[in-house]
Order: sequence, then C-alpha cells, then structure tokens
Amino acid sequence: MARTKEFDPDAALQSALELFWRRGYEATSMADLVEHLGIARASIYGTFGSKHGLYVRALERYGELCDPALMEELSQPGPALPAVRSVVTRFAEESACDDLRRGCFITNTAVELAPHDQAAARRVEASWDWLETALASALTRARAQGELPEGRDPRALARLLLVLMQGMRVVGKAGQDPARVRDAAAQTLSLLDLPD
Repeated sequence: MARTKEFDPDAALQSALELFWRRGYEATSMADLVEHLGIARASIYGTFGSKHGLYVRALERYGELCDPALMEELSQPGPALPAVRSVVTRFAEESACDDLRRGCFITNTAVELAPHDQAAARRVEASWDWLETALASALTRARAQGELPEGRDPRALARLLLVLMQGMRVVGKAGQDPARVRDAAAQTLSLLDLPD
C-alpha cells in the first residue's frame, strides 16, 4: 500500500519559491530546503525530483501568481496607454522600494542561471515573451484607438519597455539610489510620448 504524503506539496512549493527568491539557486542548499520546508530530503526528491526540479516548478508558480493580474490590467477596455503607463510606473516603484532586495524572481533567474541552464532559460524566455506580447497588444490597441501615432511600432516599443522593466528590477535590487529607477521610467515614458 502506497504511503500518503505527510505534507502539502503546494505549500512546500510556495515555501521553496520564497526561499529561492530570497537567496537564489546556488546559495540555497538542499539542507536549507529541508530546514525551511520542514520536510525530509527524500520527500523533496520524491515529489519534485531534485533541487533543480523544485526550482523550475517554483519559477512556474511565480509566473502563475504574477502574470494574470498584469494581463488583466493591460487588457481592460478603454484607453490602453494609461494601463501601459501604470504597469511601467508600478514596476519602477516596486523596484525602487524593494527594501528586502529580492528583485523579480524571473529577472534573478535570468542573471544567475539562464546563461548556462536551458530549463531556466526557457522559463525566463517564456515569461519575457508573455510580457512583451501583453505590452505589444496594449500598444497595438492604443495605436488603433489613436492614442499612439501610426508610425510607432507596437512590438518594438513593447521590447523597449520589457528591457527597461527588467533593467529596473536589476538596478532596484543592486542599487542604493531609487531615483535612478524612477527617472529612467519617467524618461522612457516621456520619450514614447505617453501621457504624464
């Protein structure tokens, strides 16, 4: 007879996400996970396969938690540019006010693992593709509604904003001057002729 799990895998995954997000992949040992999750090493391996498998699942969970709200904000009916502006401004504020210096879990993974870890790189690319597409859709709507000049390329603008937003996450995590992030966001929005 198979034994039932004596822990909640969903709660364990959420707890692992928080630990990896705070410390990173390399700085989190299996012993750290055992202690933080309060479950045996064998249970972690049995449920998630490996530390790396648990990390990739945590990345997926992070996307599930963060992405729907952003998509909802960018796809609201009515004017699209205020929503784009709001998303960029929110990223800037979250980055500038990150007292815990956690940054964005996806961005942290891009910096730490993506250059040499294909599974991590695929998850990072999927997240960035999703964000770029959401921004491009909002900007395409803005152009169709006359909020954005016809000559503007929504996909190229979305890529500019994606790179800015990811850069803000890195600078916000590592930097000491919140004005650097806020000024970059304000200047980018100004260059795009988005309303203040």
